[in-house]
Amino acid sequence: MTERKIALVTGANKGIGYEIAAGLGALGWSVGVGARDEHRRNAAVEKLRAAGADAFGVPLDVTDDASVAAAARLVDERAGRLDALVNNAGITGTVPQEPTMVDPAVVRTVVETNVIGVIRVTNATLPLLRRSASPRIVNMSSGVGSLTRQAASADESLTGPVAVAYAPSKSFLNAVTIQYAKELRDTNILINAACPGFTATDLNGFRGVRTPEQGAAIAIRLATLPDDGPTGGFFEDAGVVPW
Repeated sequence: MTERKIALVTGANKGIGYEIAAGLGALGWSVGVGARDEHRRNAAVEKLRAAGADAFGVPLDVTDDASVAAAARLVDERAGRLDALVNNAGITGTVPQEPTMVDPAVVRTVVETNVIGVIRVTNATLPLLRRSASPRIVNMSSGVGSLTRQAASADESLTGPVAVAYAPSKSFLNAVTIQYAKELRDTNILINAACPGFTATDLNGFRGVRTPEQGAAIAIRLATLPDDGPTGGFFEDAGVVPW
């Protein structure tokens, strides 16, 4: 019998994160549902299990060192390794986010979750990823983090609204992804950034035009890349996203 692969998805109790967990579960993976809220986490695990997935809850606040360390220990005790980490947890931050009006504390809060949280979780789980035969890391970014698109277009469907906390946090995350890929290039760890498209979730008041299941597809693809797959890239369903 083939041993199940193990994934940890942060922010997996709802929206895109839940669908990433569901998609990997449907492929036969054992999936850790990382989430802060105990009730929502437990409900997500129950729903995934009812659908046939091998899911388990992972209490996880990506902004808290102790919480992240405990989450890594939980995965270690359960499986002894990690085959895929999907850094999905993210926030948009409060408004206003026009550069001339934003409270700098808002920018700091968004970066703490969307960037530093990714670094914190990635570093805590790297020892587990190194024990995998084919480790993958997926950082859930956004097309609004593309500096090329921001500079070239005024189309908000591509660039989003003016948001000096959220959009630059995704540009920052993209840059961090590249740095990890450069450091890890002599290993078998593949790390990439994913753009889910404008997906209807509570992050945008459900204004998106894509379903969470559609938004999850690119992350599932990157989490299951073959050993000769890309690393240090930024991808959406249609292909490469310009940095």
